[in-house]
Amino acid sequence: MKKTMVRRAVVLVQVLAMAAAVMPLLSGALDTHRVKQLAATYNVTCVLVFGDSSVDPGNNNYLATPMKGNFLPYGKDFFRGRPTGRFSNGRLATDFIAEALGYTKAIRPFLNKRLRPIDILHGVSFASAASGYDELTANLSNVLPVSKQLEYFRQYKIRLRQLVGARTAEDITKNAVAVMSMGTNDFLQNYNLEPIRPKQYTLEEYQIYLASCMSQDLKTMHSLGITRLVVVGVPPLGCMPLVKTLMNRDTCVENYNNFSASFNSKIKAKLATLRTTLGMKIGYVDAYGIIQDAVNNPKKYGLIEISKGCCGSGTVEYGDSCKGLSTCADASKYVFWDAVHPTEKMYEIIADQAIDSLEEQLMG
Repeated sequence: MKKTMVRRAVVLVQVLAMAAAVMPLLSGALDTHRVKQLAATYNVTCVLVFGDSSVDPGNNNYLATPMKGNFLPYGKDFFRGRPTGRFSNGRLATDFIAEALGYTKAIRPFLNKRLRPIDILHGVSFASAASGYDELTANLSNVLPVSKQLEYFRQYKIRLRQLVGARTAEDITKNAVAVMSMGTNDFLQNYNLEPIRPKQYTLEEYQIYLASCMSQDLKTMHSLGITRLVVVGVPPLGCMPLVKTLMNRDTCVENYNNFSASFNSKIKAKLATLRTTLGMKIGYVDAYGIIQDAVNNPKKYGLIEISKGCCGSGTVEYGDSCKGLSTCADASKYVFWDAVHPTEKMYEIIADQAIDSLEEQLMG
C-alpha cells in the first residue's frame, strides 16, 4: 500500500516543482495528458518548495509576523472563497499543476498542523512570504529565512522516514524536484528601505552577496540529498504597481528592471558553476522575460489591466493594507492581484508554460 502511495506521489511531484518554479507565463489550458506523460517518463517523487510569497501557501499563518495573507479579499476566488495565506485571489501555479496530476488541488504548507501522510509523500512548501536570500530580509519581518526552511526540510525527512522507511525516504528525496523562488524582498523590503545593507554594500556588491548566499543555500540542499533543483529568477521589479507608484511612473521603471536583469545574470552564472561542481541538475526559470512579455502583450494572454492590481486602488496595497478592501469585478483580466503579487489567472498562465521550461532544462 505504501509503495502504491509513493508511486502516486512520484507523479504529483514532478509537476508541482514545475509550477512553483515558475512565476509567470503564457495562457491556455494545462495539457493534463502531457503532464501525466512527463511524470511517467521521469522518476520524480515529490516537490519540495523553498522561497517567498510567490510559493508560500500559508506557512506565515503559523508565525508571529504581520506578513500574512490569511484574510479577505485574499483567497476570494479560492475554494469556498476562503483565504489560506496565499498572496493572491486564488491558487498558485503549484496548485494548478497538482490538480492536473489528479492528486490534490492545493499543495500544503509544511507548518500546517493537519498535514496528512499523503501530503508528505506528494511534497510540501517550506516557503515563507517576505523571505529572501539574505537572512536579514527574513529577520526584518520575523519570517522564515532559508536556513530555517532547510531546518524544517530536515524535520520533513524524519517524518518521511517514519512513514516509508529510511531507504525509500532517501530515494524520494533524491528523485524529488526542489524549487527555489525568491529575491524580490531582498531589494524592495531590505536594501531599498533599511540602512544596514546600503552601508555595507553598493547595489552591485549586494547582488554579488545575494548570489553567494543562494549558492551556499544550494550547496546545503545538495548535502541534504536534493539532486534536482529549479531556481526562479527575479521578475521585472520595475513593472510592479507598487514600484511604479513610488517612482511616480505610469510605465515600468527602467532602472529597477535593469537591476533585476543584472541580478538574474549573476544567479545564472552561479548556477552554471554549481551544475559542474555539485553535479546537480539545475533548471532556471526566466520569470523576468515571462512577466514582461505579459505586461507588453496582455491580449496575447487574455489580459487587459497591466498597470494596477485588483485590490483597492491597485497602486500601493498589498498584505495587511489590502485587508477588507473592495476589489475589481474580474481579476482574471488583471496581471496583478495587489500592488505586488500576481492574480490566480497569472499563476495559471505560469503553470501552463512552466512545463516546457522544466522539461527542457531539468528533465532533458
